[in-house]
Amino acid sequence: MRTLHDTDPKQFIAGFLTSFTEDLLSSDEDAATIVDRYHTPDIVQIADGHAIDRDKLIAHTRPVRKNRPESRMEVHEALVNGDRLAARYTLHVRQRGKDLSINVHFFGQFAPDGRMRRAHLLTRTLPAQQETPGRS
Repeated sequence: MRTLHDTDPKQFIAGFLTSFTEDLLSSDEDAATIVDRYHTPDIVQIADGHAIDRDKLIAHTRPVRKNRPESRMEVHEALVNGDRLAARYTLHVRQRGKDLSINVHFFGQFAPDGRMRRAHLLTRTLPAQQETPGRS
C-alpha cells in the first residue's frame, strides 16, 4: 500500500478509496481482513455526524458487496500535512440503475504504513445532472 509521502495527495486518496472498494467487490476474502488491510484497528470515521468504528465499518461492507455499485471519483483538490490529508472530491455512483453524485469534503489521518486511522467526512448528494461547483 502506498503511503501519504510517496505519491501525490490526489492520487493517494483516489487510489486508497478505489482499491478498498475494488478489493471488497472483486473477492470473497473476509471483509474484516480487507478492512484491516486499509484501516488501523482503532479506526473511527465520522460521516455527517455519524461515527463508524471498525465493527460498523465491517458491517457496512455487507450492503456494498450485495449491491455491487459502480463508482468513480473526481478529486478536485487534496493537501497533505504530516499524517493528515484534506480532500474535496465528487463520488459518482451507479447502483440498481440509479446515478448519484456526492460531493465529499474529507479530513483524514493516516498511519505511517498508509492505513486510515481517523476520518471526518461531510457529504452532500447533488441533484441529478448538476455540475460540481468549482470544478478544476
